[in-house]
Amino acid sequence: MNTALSFAMDFGSYAIKGGTKYYAWLLFLAFFILVGSYTAYIQFTQGLIVTGATDQITLESFFASFVFTAHVAAAAVLVVAPGYLYHRKDMKELAVLGEIVAMVFVATGITFVLFHMGRPDRTWHIIPGLGYMNFPNSMLAYDTIVLNVYLILNMIGVTYMLYKKYIGKFEAKQLAIWFKPIVFLAIAWGPLIHIVTAFVLASNARIGTWHTAVLPFAFLSMAGASGPALIVLLFLLIRKNTKLEINDSVIDLMTTIIAWSLGIIILVFAAETFTLLYPGTEHADSLRYVMFGHDGLNMYVAWFWAVIVAIVGSFFALLFRKVRHSYDRWLPLVCIVVFVAILTEKPMVLVFPAFSPTPLGEYAEYHVTLIEFFNVLFVWAVGFLSLTLILKGAVGILTGEVRHDKSAASSPSGA
Repeated sequence: MNTALSFAMDFGSYAIKGGTKYYAWLLFLAFFILVGSYTAYIQFTQGLIVTGATDQITLESFFASFVFTAHVAAAAVLVVAPGYLYHRKDMKELAVLGEIVAMVFVATGITFVLFHMGRPDRTWHIIPGLGYMNFPNSMLAYDTIVLNVYLILNMIGVTYMLYKKYIGKFEAKQLAIWFKPIVFLAIAWGPLIHIVTAFVLASNARIGTWHTAVLPFAFLSMAGASGPALIVLLFLLIRKNTKLEINDSVIDLMTTIIAWSLGIIILVFAAETFTLLYPGTEHADSLRYVMFGHDGLNMYVAWFWAVIVAIVGSFFALLFRKVRHSYDRWLPLVCIVVFVAILTEKPMVLVFPAFSPTPLGEYAEYHVTLIEFFNVLFVWAVGFLSLTLILKGAVGILTGEVRHDKSAASSPSGA
C-alpha cells in the first residue's frame, strides 16, 4: 500500500514539473477549461437549446467530435500491436504511451457523449440493475459496452505497466500471467469501437450517406491516419524534449501506416462517390449538397474540398522519402494537416450535411453557437491536459527519473 501511494505521489509530482514552455501550455489549456466551465454550466442548466441543433439537424458538434476521438483511441492499437504481436523491441516499451493515448481519448469521447445527452445526470438509466440498457436491441447499448470495456482495459494496462516499471519489475518473467491476455484483448477490442460506432450511424436508414456498408472501413482508415499522426507528433516532441529514446524506425513505421491509411481513405471515398453520383438518383442529393451546394446554401463546400485537398496532398507528400524523414519540419507539418483535416471532416462533411435534404426536401446549414463552441474547446482542453500530465509522468518512469528506490530529484525536462 505504501508503494502504491509513493507511486501515485512521485508520478503526480513529476508530471506537474517542467519548464516555461510546459507551464505556458498548461496555462493555455487551463484558460479554456475555466471559460468552458461557465459555458458548460449554462448548457447543463438551460439544456441543448443553447446549441445550434435544430429540427432539421439534430446532432451537434459534440457528436461529431465523439466520432473523431474514437478514431484516435482505436489507432493507439497500432503502437501496442507491433510490440506485443510482432515483438519489436523498439516499440514494446513505448506501448504504454499508445495505451495512454487510447485511454485519454476514449474518456474524452465519453465526455462529448455526456454533453450530447443534454442531461448527463440521467446516465444511470443505462446502468444494468439501476436502469435499462435495451440490450441487445439498441445499437447505442453496444457502443456503451465497447467504449467502457476499452477504457477499462487500457486503464488496467497503463497502471500496471507503469507501476511495474516504477518498482523495477518490468521483465517478462516478472509480469502477472493475466497481463498479456489483457493487452491482446485490448488490441482486438480497439477496432470494435470503430465498427460499432459506424454501425450506430449506418443503422439510421433515413440518413442516406451513412446507410452504407463501407462506413466501418472509412472509419478504420481514418483512424489509421489521424491516430498515428497525433502519435508521431507526440513522439517527436517527447524525444526532442526528454531523455526517452524513440528510434527513427518507430516514427517510420507510424508514417508508413499513415500513408497507407490515406490511400485507403481516397479509395473508399472514390468508390462511394462513384456509386452515388453515377446513377444520378436522389440518393446522391446529400453528397451533391456538400460537394457543390444547393440554391445558394454552400457553407460546407469549401470545407469539403479543403479536406479532400489536404488528404490527397498529404498522401502524395508522404510518398517522398525526404518528407517522411524530415522529422523536424515537413513530417510534423503533414501530420498536423492530416489530424486537422480528419477532425474537420467529422462535423463539416460527415455529420451536418448528412441531414440534408430532410424528409420534406428541406436543406439546412448548422451554425455552432458560442456556448457550444467553448464547450467543445472545454472538453478538448480537459482531454489534452490529462494527456499531457499522464504522458509526462509516464516518460519520467520510462526514463528512470521516477522510480521507487530513488526520488525523482533529477531535473525534469521542460517538454
